[in-house]
Amino acid sequence: MHAEIKESNEAVLCAVCGGRTFSYISALTDELTAEWDLSRDEREYIDRQQGLQCTTCGSNLRSVALAASIVQAVEVPGPLAQWATNVNAQGMQILEINEAGGLHPILVRMAGHQFVAYPEFNMLQLELPSESYDLVIHSDTLEHVSDPVQGLRECRRVLRPGGTCCFTVPVIVGRLSRSRDGLPPSYHGAPGECRPDMLVYTEFGSDVWRFAIEAGFKSCTIDVYEYPAALAIRARR
Repeated sequence: MHAEIKESNEAVLCAVCGGRTFSYISALTDELTAEWDLSRDEREYIDRQQGLQCTTCGSNLRSVALAASIVQAVEVPGPLAQWATNVNAQGMQILEINEAGGLHPILVRMAGHQFVAYPEFNMLQLELPSESYDLVIHSDTLEHVSDPVQGLRECRRVLRPGGTCCFTVPVIVGRLSRSRDGLPPSYHGAPGECRPDMLVYTEFGSDVWRFAIEAGFKSCTIDVYEYPAALAIRARR
């Protein structure tokens, strides 16, 4: 598939850095579109989610939605880069599971930040002490976890009371979530790249909120930066 790159003049504000200029590069392959059984409209908004990028910081729309969710969780106006330099932010304990796209370079500069990589660090059984973090962040990782509810239970366990887990997953809003158990293997990533950590276990739909509730979180909010392409989930312990 040919990658289309073009400038975008749309009025989108980057919640990561505050930039206002975006470019677009198509991201989805025909193979992945067929595996997901995506309609044309579904392909367009998932492609936009992954391929619309801030020209200032390089964050795609998925990362922008996650940054907007985080600043909502900590109740500041944003953007994330500005909040991260605040003295109160520097006092927070933050766990990042896998690199959260364009947010990672900002988060690593924070004093209370800890990074762990999946699958080297098992998300189903985090070797971390309970009630240790104010914020847990992951981006497009949960679909690669064999038991997403258990993965979220672990996120909840390591959060302090009142703490928040902010995350993204690819969401097809017009259908319910489904397991890929029994279906042909599907991988995210570059064409032909079939790494085990790229294997998709769950395709998330409009009931994505229930995974957080089943994991024991007391509330789950779908933060809408742009519908349907830019959604993030905010679950409070």
